[in-house]
Amino acid sequence: MSALYRNSIRFFRVIGTIFTLQIMGGMLPAHAVEPRTTAPLLTVYKDANCGCCEKWLTHIRERGFNVDAHNINNLYEFKQSKGIPASMQSCHTAVSSQGYVFEGHIPTKFIRRFLATPPKDAIGLTVPAMPVGSPGMEYQDKFMPYQVLLLNNDGSSQVYAQVNSLEESVQ
Repeated sequence: MSALYRNSIRFFRVIGTIFTLQIMGGMLPAHAVEPRTTAPLLTVYKDANCGCCEKWLTHIRERGFNVDAHNINNLYEFKQSKGIPASMQSCHTAVSSQGYVFEGHIPTKFIRRFLATPPKDAIGLTVPAMPVGSPGMEYQDKFMPYQVLLLNNDGSSQVYAQVNSLEESVQ
């Protein structure tokens, strides 16, 4: 065999391998070729003795969030430093890697929606107080309808979502 013939065969083997890999790449399932997205990270600040905070942490972890939880003693001052008015506060504060705040027992679907398209001039969301039936505040089959409020830079708030059932609350 001549050197030219051997080199031609090698060349076509390489081209054939590349062509085959390209075709097979098109047959892979979508999740095998799409880049993975990272789970959202929330840094949560809470009191060490808060049981409902722990339940909310379980809720968000089970729904795909990464959590870095910290017990702090000066929670009220921390909330004020983040721009959360006293009337909008609850028992724990989560802060996203983008700096948005999520105050209280907010269902994860609303956090995801907010992070996907943050409203202009918003600092985050809140569920003031601790409504029965909100994530982490489950009690038997009891439920109290509640609102998820949008917190704005200027200290104002507006309704972001209305939650009318336990099923809506735990999604």
